[in-house]
Amino acid sequence: MLKAAPFYASVPVKDLARARKFYEETLDLGPAKELGPGLSFPCGRGTQCLMYVSPVAGMQKGSCAFWQVDDIETVVTWLRNRGVQFEEHDTPEMKTVDGIFTGGGSRVAWFRDSEGNLMAVMQGLPH
Repeated sequence: MLKAAPFYASVPVKDLARARKFYEETLDLGPAKELGPGLSFPCGRGTQCLMYVSPVAGMQKGSCAFWQVDDIETVVTWLRNRGVQFEEHDTPEMKTVDGIFTGGGSRVAWFRDSEGNLMAVMQGLPH
């Protein structure tokens, strides 16, 4: 039943104004819509990024959300030109090349938003 339902990411932030500026200007997701005490940013295919204030924002160890993209190199370059810094990993389990990890059927690049949340862009590999 849930398989056909749209799925939305909910992102905790400490400073709503600072996060709004980052998501609207740096990630070009604006304009945001006020949604109760938080914000909603429209994304592709009718999905949305929901944002709310939380004192524990940025404390997750794993990825908070990701965008599915068709050309990860183009997106990473575009985001870097907007000031986004990508995480680099060099461990036996995970090695990034120019910020992009390839494995498990996909390519992924991780970055932190203005609140310290770990976000990602991901491109599936052809089968």
